[in-house]
Amino acid sequence: MNSLKFISTLLPFLLLLLHAATAIRFDIQNKCSYTIWPAVLPHGGGRRLDSGQTWTLSFQNGPKLAKVWARTNCTFDSSGKGKCLTGDCGGQLNCTTFGSPPHTKAEYGLNDFGRKDYYDVSVLDGYNLPMEMTPTTNGCTRSVKCAAEDIVANCPSQLKVDGGCQNPCTVFKTTEYCCHAGECRPTDMSRFFKSRCRDAFTYPQDDPTSTFTCPESTSYRVVFCP
Repeated sequence: MNSLKFISTLLPFLLLLLHAATAIRFDIQNKCSYTIWPAVLPHGGGRRLDSGQTWTLSFQNGPKLAKVWARTNCTFDSSGKGKCLTGDCGGQLNCTTFGSPPHTKAEYGLNDFGRKDYYDVSVLDGYNLPMEMTPTTNGCTRSVKCAAEDIVANCPSQLKVDGGCQNPCTVFKTTEYCCHAGECRPTDMSRFFKSRCRDAFTYPQDDPTSTFTCPESTSYRVVFCP
């Protein structure tokens, strides 16, 4: 009886350890010298993150597809309603919709195809902050980032907006920039981003140089202003 009691007492603890061992973790860090408001969808929502703070999310199985971005120059009232200069998600602190351009984003597909995770940093919605995404488990270590400091300052005039730099597809909406049909090639405007962020997704068919993989169920760290 004593041994049965011991096992029944130990079992919940062992299950908890198993859960912790298989959970997928995302550490979102603000290394900017100012406050930002990161968001994660479809799971996570959004929150304020002061300089030096980390927001940790843990998923038992991980979302199938999701993205992480940061909002800048935000003001919210006590009910969580307000607005942001870049990356705004319908004026809500806790995002339930994707942010408006421009914003730099990290994207991931966990165990998405062939029992691998796929991850990238993208400027397909433009650029507002330097960003880096790094695997932290499963022996996977390949960081990807878009952290050039001169993108906003040197943004082409057609793409420049307050607080950021738009992607040409967002501005012009043409097949040349958006790849609506057939093969799509880099443009002078996509090369503006690629020359500064060689790992980043810069136009819709930029997969060969901008998509990276890890074993399934890898955890990640996303850093703003790395």
